[in-house]
Amino acid sequence: MPDLDTARIGVIGGSGLYAIDNLDSIEEVSLETPFGTPSDAFRIGRLNGVEVVFLARHGRQHHLLPTEVPYRANIWAMRSLGVRWLISISAVGSLQEHLRPRDMVVPDQFIDRTTQRPITFFGEGCVAHVSLADPFCGTLSEWLAASASAAMPTGHHLHRGGTYLCMEGPAFSTRAESELYRQWGCDVIGMTNHSEARLAREAEIAYASLSMVTDFDCWHNDHDAVTVEMVIGNLKANAAATGPILEGLMEKFRSGRPVSSAHRALADALMTPKEAVPPKTRQKLDLFTSPYWGAYEA
Repeated sequence: MPDLDTARIGVIGGSGLYAIDNLDSIEEVSLETPFGTPSDAFRIGRLNGVEVVFLARHGRQHHLLPTEVPYRANIWAMRSLGVRWLISISAVGSLQEHLRPRDMVVPDQFIDRTTQRPITFFGEGCVAHVSLADPFCGTLSEWLAASASAAMPTGHHLHRGGTYLCMEGPAFSTRAESELYRQWGCDVIGMTNHSEARLAREAEIAYASLSMVTDFDCWHNDHDAVTVEMVIGNLKANAAATGPILEGLMEKFRSGRPVSSAHRALADALMTPKEAVPPKTRQKLDLFTSPYWGAYEA
């Protein structure tokens, strides 16, 4: 298991981002995990001299609904490949006037409205309660925001902070739902990031999101209701900027690795004595729990 000084950086690409074009020395790795098969093969290479692990969240052919994405398998596999910092690149709708299509947001909070997804690695005889008060890693988010700000194309704006409303999908919001989320003070709406962030925290991976605004959801009377064509068109315009942003972020990683409380998220979270955990469960969780319980021996 690599230590934090040599651990890899993970990137998960959402709608419209199925590869990192400037990733060098690429090796493809397919994995099976205790939680199923990940979304696609992982592409491991070097970006600006730093080892990066890339995964297309919905698969390279975009065949997985947001609800069907195997979030647990994806995050478990990332950790098994030595990833301890994870960047999500995602399409979102705007719930606020000042967050315009083709802007980018680095959010700092979530509200979860999903109902059909496994959201923990634990259970089956083992209980853990991680802290999720601050679901994004603050330091990693600041590094990401600084890199995005430096590489932001003309006409695009970066926004630091904001609340991401995670909905189940795959349909977009009704107008009534969109207005409700605005009343709650939410800033952007998407279908994936909260599920990843919760699992990343349990896996002791620092997580941050670059949320790319593609539309005004459906609340804005001066804009057409959201369509797939609108989303993809604006996402492609935003996605062109991800290469320079990620290269700038890797430049920061070349000079050091950020400290994150996420890397010790399980230190005070494990409630069940290890002796009471069923062997099958111990085996599945050993990737995360071995620093606290020792490596599992059958």
